[in-house]
Parts: sequence; structure tokens; C-alpha cells
Amino acid sequence: MSLTSSSADARLSPSGVSLPKVTIPALAEMKRQGKPISALTAYDYSTARLVDEAGIDLILVGDSLAMVVLGLENTLAVTVDEMLHHTRAVRRAVHRALVVADMPFGSYHGAIDEAVANAVRFIKEAGAEAVKIEGPRVDLVRGLVEAEIPVVAHLGLTPQSVHRMGGYRVQARTAEAALQLQADAFALAHAGAGAIVLEGVPREAAAAITTALPIPTIGIGAGPDCDGQILVFHDLVNLTFAPAAKFVRRYADASALFRSAIERYREDVEHRAFPSDTESYHLPQSARRLFQMDVRDDADEVVNRDAREEITQS
Repeated sequence: MSLTSSSADARLSPSGVSLPKVTIPALAEMKRQGKPISALTAYDYSTARLVDEAGIDLILVGDSLAMVVLGLENTLAVTVDEMLHHTRAVRRAVHRALVVADMPFGSYHGAIDEAVANAVRFIKEAGAEAVKIEGPRVDLVRGLVEAEIPVVAHLGLTPQSVHRMGGYRVQARTAEAALQLQADAFALAHAGAGAIVLEGVPREAAAAITTALPIPTIGIGAGPDCDGQILVFHDLVNLTFAPAAKFVRRYADASALFRSAIERYREDVEHRAFPSDTESYHLPQSARRLFQMDVRDDADEVVNRDAREEITQS
């Protein structure tokens, strides 16, 4: 089975290698082949373009933007319209990766038909290719799939349940809880979910679920045995202004890079070292001579006028 939906969907990597479009069926094929799935969050055009061009398989427009982009305390306050806004920006940048949009808190917690209507907006208005929902909502997954909307489920530490959980705590830490997690994962897979994010669960539980489950698992704080891994972009490059979680590996320090660049810019402005003459636009030579003559004439007129006024006043 090919991972390419059509030859027109392929995009070249920076090295010139053809990168086929990633789809939900392609993720299943990657699991079958034992090929690890890479995933990252993105919230705007520029970062999404960098992530896509780097060959990441799945881009999640996560509701984590509430904290890392909007500066909110948790994910609960972000709205459907805000998520749509950011999903549109990401979708404009992406050619290869599968674009998945987080459905925010409150957008799928009521009647199933209302949740489906909200999910349709992400597909129709924002260009998402799948939506992600948290919790073992089997009937909702079934309803979304019946409406032709691909679904990525999310189990374990579900951030939208922060109040119920009493904070961001590792889940499924007992044998009983791990068995329930596995049962929920199987129920979601049988309902039609295309993949499942496992967050903040013991490695052993995630490994067992990944081995037994027919669909891919994407881990975040779930150990190395999942079919794929996802991180928040801002965690990856140290733009969160907060201590990193245990499972985060920082691959770069964009915070230090940006801060240094901004401070150097401020210093150059204060010392009139920016912009330089070569960074400035200039009049053509002929226009410059005429302009300078006009400026001198204007200056002479001002001087002469002031002199006339002094004589008149005296």
C-alpha cells in the first residue's frame, strides 16, 4: 500500500527527496511497516511551514496555544473561533503533513450533533484533515466518523480534565487503571478513531497498548514504545518561559537567540548604528542635486524672511 494519495500531493524535502502527503490511512500503514511517526504542534504560518518542510508527519494545532501563544493559565478558555483562526493559518503553510485540529473544551461536551457541527467547521472552514478529542468518548467518535470526519483520540493525562484530575498528573499508575486505559483505547479504535494520543502514562502501559492496538499511538510523556511521538513546538525550542516537563527534550534555545537579537537591535538603535547608509534608500544623483538645491533655496528663504522681520520690528 502506497503512502502517497496522489502524485500531485507530493512535496520535495530540502534535500530534494519526494515526500508523499500524509493521511490517516498513511499513519496506519506506517504502524504496519514499523516506521515511527513524528508529530509536533504548530499555531501559525511560519512555524507550520518550518515544521512541514522539515518532514514532520503530523501537525497538531493544539489547544495548548491557549498557554504558549495566548498566555492563559490552562487550555480551558480557548474558543472555537480562536482555534479556527490558528488552524487556518497553519493549513496555509502545510503541504505534506497531516493537519489535526484540537477541539477546545466545551465544543464537544454536549449533544453529539452539536459536537459534529463544531467539528465540521474545522474541516470545512479551517481546512483541518482530522480533529482531536480528549477522553473515552466512544459514541462521539462513532458519530464523527459517520459524518466523514477523521478523529484522533486522546487518553491518559487529558489537559481539559485538569480540574477533575487535580492538576497535570501522570495517569494509569495502577494495574487496574492501566487495564481501563487499554479497554478505552480499544473501544475508541473499534469506534473508528484513526490514532490515539497517549499522554502522561507509564511506559509499560503505553507499550502494551501500542502492541495490541490496531491503530497508531502517538506518545507524549508515554515512553519510547509508542508508534510515534509528539511535543509542543514551544517546549522543543524553549519558548515556554516555564520549567520543562520530565518528558520534554529541548533541541534548541530560541528564547536565548531571540532575546540576544532583540537586545542587539535595541543597542544599535540607541547608538544610531541602525540603519546604516547601505541599509537606506537614496535618491538618484540627478534628483538628489535638484532636491538639495530646493532645500537650500527654502533655507535661504527662511533666513531672508527672518531677517526682514527683524528689520521691520526694529
